[in-house]
Amino acid sequence: MTHIQNVSIFLLRISLGWYMFYAGITKVLNPEWSAAGFLKGAKAFKGLFSFFLQPEILPIVNFLNAWGLTAIGVALLLGVGVRLASVFGGALMMLYYLPILEFPYVGQYAFLVDEHIVYALVFVLLFVFRAGRFWGLETWCSNLPVCSRYPKLRNWIG
Repeated sequence: MTHIQNVSIFLLRISLGWYMFYAGITKVLNPEWSAAGFLKGAKAFKGLFSFFLQPEILPIVNFLNAWGLTAIGVALLLGVGVRLASVFGGALMMLYYLPILEFPYVGQYAFLVDEHIVYALVFVLLFVFRAGRFWGLETWCSNLPVCSRYPKLRNWIG
């Protein structure tokens, strides 16, 4: 890959990482935040999202959402575990997309594709190009003894 391609992938990884980190950490630091409002407004797959609203499930959903976004952001910013973070990030984007879908419209200003689909596709790109290897910690991490002992681990964290 050329230098400009590496720089572009790096900038994409860092910007999406900051976006995810900020979205997550603001939820973590706000004790009043809950996914309940978003889940209550589900237009599609109402049964699934109603399940997430149950009093014994909602705290788990809130925790996984806030800390998941934060962890995905940290992984992208540091450039370690980018492939694993990309899988979870893409899945999370689809979970954000599905409740607002009123086929073929997504929200007020989108037809089939909205920002969640774009972010999911960016996660695919980061996964495929092993974006943590461009000025990230994945190269260093892949040389650790644990990755030598467990080569499949190298595919996910380095």
